[in-house]
Amino acid sequence: MAVGSFRRSIASQLSKVLDLPPENLIKSISAVPVSKKRHVADFQLSIASVIENNSSDCLAQDLHLQAQQLAERLKCDSVVSEISAGPGTVNFTINRELLAKTVLQQVWKDGSAYGVNSELFSTVPRQKAVIEFSSPNIAKKFHIGHLRSTIVGNFIANLKVALGHEVVRINYLGDWGMQFGLLGVGFQSFGNPEKLKSSPLQHLFEVYVQINKAAEDENTKKLAKDFFRKLEEHDEQTLSIWKQFRDLSIEEYVRIYKRLGVHFDEYSGESFYQEKAQEVLKMLEDKGLLQKTVKGTGVVDLSEKKDLSAVSTVMRSDGTSLYITRQVDLAAAIDRMNKHSWDTMIYVTDKSQSNHFQHLFQILKLMGYDWAERCQHVSFGLIQGMKTRRGEVIFLEDVLNEVRSRMLQNMTSTKTTKELQDPVETAEKVGLAALIIQDFRGLLSSDYQFSWDRALQSRGDTGVFLQYTHARLHSLEQMHGNADLTDINVACLLEPDAISVLQHLLRYDEVLYRSSQDLQPKHIVSYLLTLSHLAAVAHKTLPVKGSAPDVAQARLCLFHAARSVLANGMKLLGITPVTQM
Repeated sequence: MAVGSFRRSIASQLSKVLDLPPENLIKSISAVPVSKKRHVADFQLSIASVIENNSSDCLAQDLHLQAQQLAERLKCDSVVSEISAGPGTVNFTINRELLAKTVLQQVWKDGSAYGVNSELFSTVPRQKAVIEFSSPNIAKKFHIGHLRSTIVGNFIANLKVALGHEVVRINYLGDWGMQFGLLGVGFQSFGNPEKLKSSPLQHLFEVYVQINKAAEDENTKKLAKDFFRKLEEHDEQTLSIWKQFRDLSIEEYVRIYKRLGVHFDEYSGESFYQEKAQEVLKMLEDKGLLQKTVKGTGVVDLSEKKDLSAVSTVMRSDGTSLYITRQVDLAAAIDRMNKHSWDTMIYVTDKSQSNHFQHLFQILKLMGYDWAERCQHVSFGLIQGMKTRRGEVIFLEDVLNEVRSRMLQNMTSTKTTKELQDPVETAEKVGLAALIIQDFRGLLSSDYQFSWDRALQSRGDTGVFLQYTHARLHSLEQMHGNADLTDINVACLLEPDAISVLQHLLRYDEVLYRSSQDLQPKHIVSYLLTLSHLAAVAHKTLPVKGSAPDVAQARLCLFHAARSVLANGMKLLGITPVTQM
């Protein structure tokens, strides 16, 4: 029997009584969250989701009465051992031995695909998604917003891939514009070829800061304009300097992303779309969408009444090909559709850009591209107060080095830390888990106050606690030999703490489904933290060591299942589980 057959079995019985197709009932039957009060049912049906003419003024007592009446008409069978009515719900308890056997077998059989093969996803079509995330500007600060974009985009891509979708991960670099005029001039004055090769991001940033101090000087302005003009005219020497800046920066980005466990299928950038941006302007003009304001700026009218009360600027008043974000983003969106024929395209940036993307999608729609409705902006709030010991965060690598050194310090001062083969690498993985969990605990759109102390706590709801739980369960398996499911006596898993873990494992597919619907990682984070707390309690009350062989084997299988699902969820979030700590 599969875990999904629990829902199907309940739906089948309900469908006969309610005279509704079973497939209409599947999503109304949800696994019940584990309660500290102990005994809870495994599944419940919300009456409000299935009664006809359900209106908000339907009284709670009516719903409760209907739940009682429905519960009385249903019968227990070999799958369901108990049926009861709650406030507006009908609750179903699965036969305890069947629950243990089915959940453990399913986790064992499905491995990393556990939860993904659920009937909840059976009607979800497999799609191709293009995801644009991270997108730093060369020579400017890799600020903390880029870190958020990187880990959020990576999570969405991981989740989509796990659910069987095809994903193209794009890093859309800020690699064009007037700052390259300044950078080119700055490098002639302050550049050092050796430093550029050994530490390109740091050195280009230093050059950019220095030349910016002189940016108000008329001569510097003129030289910068000339450099950028030559770049636009494809002057060979100028292009080769620009290309060197870009290539060396990407090389270093790839190295840093590797530390984060992030990769991209495509490094694109604003530079790719300069000529295509001109074609977009011509298309807007041909379709009668480009209008000139009194000042000569090129705009697209987005107002309903077409009275220019809401416009989007696509061209500067001097009519030059000077870079305008929206113009280039339009060209990029059209090009990606031609190249990838995607079903959905997701942009992951901070919420200050919401207006920009709203305008972008509206203009694409006005241009006749109906697929604009399948574009989505996943926005996130700001991180406040993230500083290294040396001060303000400038580069992503500063954050990674900081979290690694703090974690290493914490680990060396903790008595429980084992002798590790590679303590530095372990500290990096645990530290990264701490950063990701602190970031993903709330709604992505919320701003939050960053705290190193809170993030790196070993107890409580932190990434460190998740890693510690995973390492602890892994060492339990190493100590007692791998669990063997072939001859397990599930009657040994009827204690309340064992049932709580099993009930929680039952809910994993629903949590994945929720995250797949709203692309919020907080559902998975909350689930994994609860799983870790339940596993920690069970680890204390259900010892493997010293128990009778069949009891020890059954418990080992339970802990293996908990660790397997914990690892799966952590990987989706972009965390590499550690096996020692």
